Amino acid sequence: MIRIAVANQKGGVGKTTTAINLATALAATGLKVLLVDLDPQGNASTGLGVDQAQRVRSSYELLTGECSLAEAVIATRVPRLDLVASTVDLSGAEIELVEYEQRTHRLDKALNEGASARWDVCLIDCPPSLGLLTINALAAAQSILVPLQAEFFALEGLSQLLQTVERVRARFNPELSILGVALTMYDRRNNLSAQVAEDVKACLGATVFNTVIPRNVRLSEAPSHGIPALIYDMRCPGSEAYIALARELIDRLPKPAVAA
Repeated sequence: MIRIAVANQKGGVGKTTTAINLATALAATGLKVLLVDLDPQGNASTGLGVDQAQRVRSSYELLTGECSLAEAVIATRVPRLDLVASTVDLSGAEIELVEYEQRTHRLDKALNEGASARWDVCLIDCPPSLGLLTINALAAAQSILVPLQAEFFALEGLSQLLQTVERVRARFNPELSILGVALTMYDRRNNLSAQVAEDVKACLGATVFNTVIPRNVRLSEAPSHGIPALIYDMRCPGSEAYIALARELIDRLPKPAVAA
């Protein structure tokens, strides 16, 4: 199972929207996908239509060892897409995990011990911070996908995230690599979006995906209906962009996983 952390410590960059819709697009290609909601806000769980009553076991219990991966998994209404949901209990995990042995590798341990052979790809939706939850995701992942809002302040946050990736690689996970940077909330009418895109590509080169995710009201509406935008309106510009991004992402995955 290939593990990809979807991370950016800056909030409101389209991180959860990217995780949900990429997971849906990958599942639509025939891959078996697991989405782990590691954000205490639980937006990925809500966006996939999983209500609080269904979240009997969550990523909190998975991290603390109170349940196994198989016990925490919930089947979503999207074929071939399963979810480990998040609850508000996760908000206290940052403090509680300090007392645990190997606190930075709790998620990695849970995924290794679980029935991970059931899935081809695992996407981990990280919280908008660089705390212990995100460190757990980066320690468990083989690569990181960074949604980056096309605005000036996002560039400053990107440098902090890249520094964190280097520290995690040095101390916890030498195999961690950057799968790609996806520009989100791109406004073609705004010169600033184009300038940010040029700056990011000049800095990171081929790491930046060619596909950009536009500002699109349908992407914002879909979570309130509990379904991904790709199902809510497959022909809207946002959905079409995520389908194109999924194609690019698949090209960057190890070939054996794609063949699976």
